[in-house]
Amino acid sequence: QVQVVESGGGLVQAGGSLRLSCTVSGDSFSTYGIGWFRQERDFVAMITRSGTTTYSDSVKGRFTISTDNAKNTVYLQMNSLKPEDTAVYYCAADPRGMGNHFTFWGQGTQVTVSS
Repeated sequence: QVQVVESGGGLVQAGGSLRLSCTVSGDSFSTYGIGWFRQERDFVAMITRSGTTTYSDSVKGRFTISTDNAKNTVYLQMNSLKPEDTAVYYCAADPRGMGNHFTFWGQGTQVTVSS
């Protein structure tokens, strides 16, 4: 069974930064598409197995998604955080690699941005 584990959440002031990590178990990580969501289904960002990235309009220019295949980990660098970014952030893995069939989900990590 594939396990997805998020980390890196916390409390930060508006304008600050956080980096979330998403580690996926198993040997097929490099073939997965990985997505970040908040409040479970609100799309934030994704990266396909080929490295194509997509962002929601609300985070474009502030958040950056990247991958480290050697560590089975995807990062979400969040800069210029706003109070409205406060949410539980979830990471999901798409075994088809294209980012449209997220099958495996983590438990979430809380991000709180104070004004």
